[in-house]
Amino acid sequence: MAAPCRKMASRSFSQLLCYFSRTAVGSGACRRFSVTPIDRATPRDDTAADRATSPWSLMAAVCLQRLPVISADYSPIEQRFKQMLQQMELEKSLLSDHELRLMEDAERMSRRQADDYDSDEEDHGDQEIMMTQDLEDTWEQRSKNFQPAPRVRADVDKDLSSAQRCLADSLVLLAEQQVGAEKLWLLPQAAWREGETLRQTAERALHSATAGVKATFLGNAPCGVYKYKLPKAARTEGSIGRKVFFFKAVLADGAPGSAAPAPLLWVKKSELQQYLKPAYMMKVDRFILSL
Repeated sequence: MAAPCRKMASRSFSQLLCYFSRTAVGSGACRRFSVTPIDRATPRDDTAADRATSPWSLMAAVCLQRLPVISADYSPIEQRFKQMLQQMELEKSLLSDHELRLMEDAERMSRRQADDYDSDEEDHGDQEIMMTQDLEDTWEQRSKNFQPAPRVRADVDKDLSSAQRCLADSLVLLAEQQVGAEKLWLLPQAAWREGETLRQTAERALHSATAGVKATFLGNAPCGVYKYKLPKAARTEGSIGRKVFFFKAVLADGAPGSAAPAPLLWVKKSELQQYLKPAYMMKVDRFILSL
């Protein structure tokens, strides 16, 4: 029995397949093995083929936000809550060093007004003693001389091209883009190029729309996508529309230092609907937060 097994083991795999195919009993008793060769050297690049035939061009846009610089104004309920917390803290707090010193000065003054007051008991030499009331007068004078920076600046807040407007709100950067024969206000965008990632495309779009701006991108994945068709006059057989992938970024270091290549607007979220088309606004509104 060992001899036939040894003989079978010495045969090649293709010979065994042929052997089993010839010795199969009946046409339906055993399925024939397929010996079709698999070409592993030339895999089919479906992605490249689909990209070449796709009528939609890829683009990347960046949603650049300037975060609030100062705190927002309190609402009425926030103001009342703040006052309640301050009153609770005042009632439960211990005396401060300044309050203890006020009590010591009041006690010292009462001793001086007494008939049995002895000045030798409080001999401090040539050291001049500054009373707490004098300190309070000095602090009050400094407070009157201090002028805080204005929270509302009418001249700057009306300038939509300035990133220093509306310091208590979050602003979004819009750039004037050419779409066909029409100029529209959009988030800065650029067409994708072969060999670069979509984030690199978004960084290039921001650099081409602004000058000298520093931004921090929030991740490598897009936060939204918008698809639109080109005007009929601008369509071709290989390009009928655009797919725009949005990336989020935060203004890192002040406003652009030099003049921008294209007209720019810094607008609040509540002002976006005045410049963006409804379909575009619906996509953008999902990932812009009012911080």
